[in-house]
Amino acid sequence: MLQLSNAFTNKKVLSLHNGGVIGQANDPVINPENLKIEGWFSDSKLHDEECIVLVQDVREYTKDGLIVNSHEALTLPEDLVRLKNVLSIRFELIGKKVVTENKTRLGTITDYAINSDNMMVQKLYVDPPLLKTFSLNQEQKIIDRSNIIEITDTHIVVNDQTVKRTSAATAPASA
Repeated sequence: MLQLSNAFTNKKVLSLHNGGVIGQANDPVINPENLKIEGWFSDSKLHDEECIVLVQDVREYTKDGLIVNSHEALTLPEDLVRLKNVLSIRFELIGKKVVTENKTRLGTITDYAINSDNMMVQKLYVDPPLLKTFSLNQEQKIIDRSNIIEITDTHIVVNDQTVKRTSAATAPASA
């Protein structure tokens, strides 16, 4: 099932063991290689340092928060050797520029949808550049992950066909 990014950010971390709040899951840990949510940067009531809640430690996602077994689900970053590079990048999607292969600027990512079954980013919601919003037929674009060609530190490159399909779908019918 697809859910928008805010369904997984700024949520309480709830422990089954003590039946209460043990932390706050803030920003997602996104792997830029495959756009998978690996976990969340989190505040902890037990640690002074920022911790990580890994996806595999979450038993259930609710509107109230992320449910884990116990406080042991809050892991210090230095203990996560396999994610060291991903954690150091602190990759964020919101605010990234989106361009086509031919360098046509489509806009900026304002939100994204996550497949809650595998925690992969499935759709990107892209608002047009400010100047283009004043012209006709410029509206938010929804880009599927299958159209992504390259992910860099500053922007995401998508297939040129993405623009043609989007504009064909949004073009007004002729009379």
